[in-house]
Amino acid sequence: MEEVKRCGWCVGDPLYEAYHDLEWGVPVLDDEKLFEFLTLETFQAGLSWITVLRKRNNFRQAFDNFDYQKIAQYKDAKITELMQNSGIIRNQMKIRAAVTNAREFMKIQDEFGSFCQYIWNFVDGEPIQNKIKNYNEAPATTEISDKLSKDLKKRGFKFVGSTVVYAHMQATGMVNDHQIDCFRHKEVKELGKKVSI
Repeated sequence: MEEVKRCGWCVGDPLYEAYHDLEWGVPVLDDEKLFEFLTLETFQAGLSWITVLRKRNNFRQAFDNFDYQKIAQYKDAKITELMQNSGIIRNQMKIRAAVTNAREFMKIQDEFGSFCQYIWNFVDGEPIQNKIKNYNEAPATTEISDKLSKDLKKRGFKFVGSTVVYAHMQATGMVNDHQIDCFRHKEVKELGKKVSI
């Protein structure tokens, strides 16, 4: 049986491979899912994605399944409780950022109708199709991630530097950075054609 060709960054770890095969690069048009990814990306800042992925279920339990309406209401007592939770990344600044970002997220929804509508405008409602030969060639930031990061910061979001924002764009299918020899490159490209914002 011929071995499946995947992007080099995920090979060898079953959890990473499953995430790569099923989620990474798939266009996300759902606000709840976009908030989950954005929150996880902000916690990843300075760490590896696999670290966050291994704690994802713990994060879901700790953060009310990423219900941004609930998270926006978190008070100091809840933040103290989260700081005691060894199942998540216990960084008080990042935990507080999640609360701030939940509030700003809802302001964007009020202004644009949905966060999806807002964020996908940065790529004109259509995934960017890159032709990456080796995952090491993928950029860490782009002109678009710079612009989006700047806009999010201006709106009050925290931990949304250009690198975090570009990782978010890759994860949620705003850009297809699967290697061209990866079995998912073509599949994700096809999914991108169906995007309608």
